[in-house]
Amino acid sequence: MKLNLQKPLVIFDLETTGLDLVKDRVIQLSYIKVYPDGKEVRGNELINPEKTIPQEVIQLTGITNEDVKGKPTFKQIAAKLCEVFTGSDIAGYNSNHFDVPLLAEEFLRAGIDFDFSKCRLIDVQTIFHKMERRNLAAAYKFYCGRKMEEDFEAHRADQDTEATYRVLLGELDMYTAEKQEEPERVLQNDMQYLADFSKTNDNVDFAGRIIWADVKGKRTEVFNFGKHKGVPVADVLRFDPGYYSWVLSGDFTYNTKQVLTRIRLREANK
Repeated sequence: MKLNLQKPLVIFDLETTGLDLVKDRVIQLSYIKVYPDGKEVRGNELINPEKTIPQEVIQLTGITNEDVKGKPTFKQIAAKLCEVFTGSDIAGYNSNHFDVPLLAEEFLRAGIDFDFSKCRLIDVQTIFHKMERRNLAAAYKFYCGRKMEEDFEAHRADQDTEATYRVLLGELDMYTAEKQEEPERVLQNDMQYLADFSKTNDNVDFAGRIIWADVKGKRTEVFNFGKHKGVPVADVLRFDPGYYSWVLSGDFTYNTKQVLTRIRLREANK
């Protein structure tokens, strides 16, 4: 199965110091960039997180503090990575819930305002869960016909990236009209379709602090927390302007602050 691409697709995976979008950092980033003509470019970076890797992460990934000592920080390679992702759609396993939000944070910490809204985000895990509801190892066994441990070393970003790529191809190959009797079990080999299929929420920012909601028949950004929960963001910015400053100085993700700032600028220019 060859991907039907109109622009490049970057399949990527992160290993990190933990699961906190605000406090944790990337220690490994691996990607496969697939071009419309079928060309594939692979990249794999060990990254110095500038903080100690917890022992449980070392046991899980096999990546030690010594391994990342002397490696570039994310900020040092951010511009190069930005070039890889710019102009591409993005895919990963559980990427819409974790990898993309954390990548967005790392870019913003490095001073790069990467606009993920221009990318179609395809989450292979969401497709898999909607179709079969299992984990990556089970997905690999189901779609590729082999046990993941036979082909890969577990919990390494480069290995998981390769497996994710093969699972995506296997999903598209299995859920064709020729192989499925039920129309609802047919997947289109189209990145916009897969991005829409991968969506599981109405978040405006990755952390879900601002969401889309129907307000008086119009799709509107509303706050999803605190004293203004359920209130349109544009309204809050107008009648409680200090709330914007409070969010920007608070313990929120850079992406949440970025999204709120973009809404504020948009409203100010109306």
